[in-house]
Amino acid sequence: MSLYPTFDQYDNFIFHIDVNSAFLSWSALKALKEEPGSVDLRTIPSAVGGDVKKRHGIITAKSIPAKKYGIVTGEPVVKALQKCPQLVLVQGDFVTYHYYSEAFINILCKYSPLVEQVSIDEAFVDVSGTKELYKDLETPEKPFPICLAEKIKNEVRDTLGFTVNVGISSNKLLAKMASDFQKPDRIHTLFPEEIQSKMWPLPIGDLFGCGKATASRLLSVGIKTIGDAATADPMLLTSVLGENAAAYILSSANGIGSTNLNVTYEDAKSYSNETTLHSDLTADSYDKDIVPVLKSLSASVSRRLKRDHVFGRTVTVSVKTGNFKRHSSQMQLESSIDDEQRLYRYSKELADKLLLGDNGLFIKGEVIRLVGVGVTKLDDGSYQQLNLFDDGILNASSTASPVQGQLPSRPLPSREKQQKLDAMTEKLQLEFGKDIIKKGM
Repeated sequence: MSLYPTFDQYDNFIFHIDVNSAFLSWSALKALKEEPGSVDLRTIPSAVGGDVKKRHGIITAKSIPAKKYGIVTGEPVVKALQKCPQLVLVQGDFVTYHYYSEAFINILCKYSPLVEQVSIDEAFVDVSGTKELYKDLETPEKPFPICLAEKIKNEVRDTLGFTVNVGISSNKLLAKMASDFQKPDRIHTLFPEEIQSKMWPLPIGDLFGCGKATASRLLSVGIKTIGDAATADPMLLTSVLGENAAAYILSSANGIGSTNLNVTYEDAKSYSNETTLHSDLTADSYDKDIVPVLKSLSASVSRRLKRDHVFGRTVTVSVKTGNFKRHSSQMQLESSIDDEQRLYRYSKELADKLLLGDNGLFIKGEVIRLVGVGVTKLDDGSYQQLNLFDDGILNASSTASPVQGQLPSRPLPSREKQQKLDAMTEKLQLEFGKDIIKKGM
């Protein structure tokens, strides 16, 4: 009996390739280069995160030996040290991470022009239609696309020194699920014919896109596995989750996912988001309408920064006027940030100056069609500085109307306090849903 499904029936072949313990692995490689012959951090209880000397902050990555002690990503360093006193802590190094991430993606691009990088350490690769190119790799034991996945996996390991998991399927959802199976340095398939045997027995919380709050609600009505959700009454799911979430859970549990890759992924030098407004923003509607727009954009950019464990020192607000001309204003901070609260506060200050200032766009009679928020000058947070005001603004500039930087009107929370607040907020939202906490205007 073959170990693999009948590949001949499929036209689409999508890989999801995920670096195993990326930040920890890349930190280990850096340490070995600096001190050849030293202990490999991947072989001992070790973790990346926090201030190594003061031993505070949160864990952003861990080794497999550390995982055996129950150490999890996102928990306070203090708690991790209680679980494992001999835990070796290393500080993050964004420059190193960017170097290895770029080298990793460059290898993937050798095998297909269709590569979608979804974070610093993972990507989808569409290898549909490439079978003839790689037919020399095939053996009876390892047909296409297994042979190609193995070549890519081994090249990353042998060339760059770290391991990856490869999930293979006919759509992105199933490929992503497959790559999360047993680790490290593995290849797994999850095609439609394998869903019932490989995916349905898994706990409902393992379904990609099913958060803790959603899983808790499903468990409360007896839906324990992905298979339970796949065969559940749609009306029951809707009554528990609402129409949109129920539709997603039902389709995903049955293996329905997209095959389209976004190959124009964002520039790794910046994080931004923008939105076209439902109606033009004017001087009269500004006070009422700008706050929810900036808060939504700030939240989106903050989530992506935190997802990739990245901080930024320059905040930019951009707008597009009724005549489709783009204007922007930016400020550089003394200390890099990743949190939604400060990003919103600085973007609101920039928007006020850009639109309401003495030489602002509203004074010139313009209306606004689009608003964007962005962060540049990225680092891993190692260079954050604390002063009397925390994140005082060094300067500000505007392509529409130059403005002078000003210090915030009141002190912002300290970095450590804000981290604790962010961690608490995230924990509550994971447990009880994203609407459990409402932030003041």
